[in-house]
Amino acid sequence: MTSQSHQGGVTLIELTMVIAIIGVITTVASVFIKSPIDAYVDSARRAALTDTADTAMRRIARDVRKALPNSARIPNSQCLEFIPTKAAGRYRGTVDVLSTGDILNFVALDSSFNMLGLNDELPADQKIEAGDMVAIYNLGVSGADAYAGDNTSLVLGVADDIARKEATLSISPKLFPLASGGQRFYVIPKAESIVSYVCSGGQLLRTVRAFDPTIATCPASGAILANNVASCMFAHDVSDLQRNEQVQLNVTFSDGGESISLYHQVHLSNWP
Repeated sequence: MTSQSHQGGVTLIELTMVIAIIGVITTVASVFIKSPIDAYVDSARRAALTDTADTAMRRIARDVRKALPNSARIPNSQCLEFIPTKAAGRYRGTVDVLSTGDILNFVALDSSFNMLGLNDELPADQKIEAGDMVAIYNLGVSGADAYAGDNTSLVLGVADDIARKEATLSISPKLFPLASGGQRFYVIPKAESIVSYVCSGGQLLRTVRAFDPTIATCPASGAILANNVASCMFAHDVSDLQRNEQVQLNVTFSDGGESISLYHQVHLSNWP
């Protein structure tokens, strides 16, 4: 007695129908899935642009707030320049029977003066050192313009007098044009004499340069602070008797059809 076994299978027509049905289901499903995926990608792109824009604005604002009074300038709407400072102090301007010291002379060349307070007591990033520059009563006008070197001098050395609680700053001999009413001086770091923020080629650049008239204003080179810059505009308002200034930053970032615009104002006190 023999037994027969029968094996089942699918025909080509059945296989073709299954493939066609799967294709229809996939097409229908993709219609419902595409929109959420696109929305997620767009949201992620906008978040990245917002983060880039916010970081850039915060960096610029932090730098600008440390600018030397009356040094912020905008040669054109695509460029913001200023002279940074790392510290400020008061110089000794007078002596009397109770206090003696090295005063800053505004009548003749002077090569040293006493700072009220000790240099070593300043935070590490604010300590004055050889190679820095001191600026006194910068007005940003002819005769009192730090960019032209009218009221700046190179620091040659600093020595603390613990007993007197004062520090002596040795400087390149200088006759400063104007005395500060508050006997105030500012310190320009040797590593960064002039800082420029420039929008060029879809990038926001941060450039640092020395006091050198041969170097062009607003150089279109430097460290890249941000990419995808669609447009930017810098402006400032010095209408309040030049004692207060508002630096306005307006930058638009764009990527993949998404755009983010940020407008920020930074307050500057121009009291020299």
